[in-house]
Amino acid sequence: MEKDQRPGEELDMDRLLPWINEHVQGMEGDPKVTQFSGGASNWTYRLQFENQDLILRRAPLGKKAAGAHNMPREYHLQKKLKPHYSYVPEMIAVCENEEVLGSTFYLMERLEGMIPRKNLPREVDWSPDIVKKLCLSFWDKMIELHQVDYQKNGLDDLGKGEGYVERQVTGWNKRYSDAKTWNVPSGKKVMRWLEQNMPTEERLCIIHNDFRLDNVVLDPNDPANIIGVLDWELAAIGDPLMDLGSSLAYWVHDDDNFFIKSMRRQPSNAQGMMKRKEVIDYYAEKSGLHIDDFRFYRVYGLFRLAGIAQQIYYRYSMGFTKNKAFKNFWMISIYLIKTCENVIKKKR
Repeated sequence: MEKDQRPGEELDMDRLLPWINEHVQGMEGDPKVTQFSGGASNWTYRLQFENQDLILRRAPLGKKAAGAHNMPREYHLQKKLKPHYSYVPEMIAVCENEEVLGSTFYLMERLEGMIPRKNLPREVDWSPDIVKKLCLSFWDKMIELHQVDYQKNGLDDLGKGEGYVERQVTGWNKRYSDAKTWNVPSGKKVMRWLEQNMPTEERLCIIHNDFRLDNVVLDPNDPANIIGVLDWELAAIGDPLMDLGSSLAYWVHDDDNFFIKSMRRQPSNAQGMMKRKEVIDYYAEKSGLHIDDFRFYRVYGLFRLAGIAQQIYYRYSMGFTKNKAFKNFWMISIYLIKTCENVIKKKR
């Protein structure tokens, strides 16, 4: 949802417009500037010129974790992937000089369409059949991404590749431990299980790492058709089933318990959406991958989400953010760790 720019986050147009006029040809007039309210990481703006509609993404102000908010990487990754995966928006220009806006940023085309947020867009009459079609289209887009031949198409430099599984397990174990507060479990049982149950066969492909319904753009003339995939900050060369596990950690059913439904941020609960087990089976069938035991990937996705929630809560508990929406995130961490333990006990 677009709103006026948030206080303290306004773009310095006196510095930005000269840069745009130098690096982008043919801009007409002064743009109307609005800011997207969604997202808790990078700041995203819409610049409506008289003859062109652009999106600007920039890093937030303040201290940043190493490797985070890397706008040039996100820009160049999408520009290089675009010819092989058409759902990437067209990249326009990138600025690596932080003196212009106080951070790096890039410009891309604005895709004209609808983005599903917590609920499906109200302007559409969503029958279960149309919802099912959207659901299949959504997972098909992930499968299509995973099937891009990154080696044949010269995309090897989009990530480190080999050793991805171990890097992710080690990394998220450390991130959770570093962000642990007194009121959440240590998670050591889950960490040890992940370390001891890493798959022996490593599959590698291009993964999105934040593949959710609220990161896709729907065709306004055919809402079940996806025309764009957004937010490529976390994309890498990694394990496809870990990408699926991360996405399913956010996939909430209509018959899940009250607590997990309170965490829902995408319309995966709508009538016509597949259940998590159906998604796994569908992915296996369409991708050709044999999935005998999905537990590792399910536990990884849930534990990764626990780490994300705990990092946010840690920042709140230390006073680095005053956003009251984060004050109960410690309860999410507890729930997710417990859910990981329950999945582990299932044997399959």
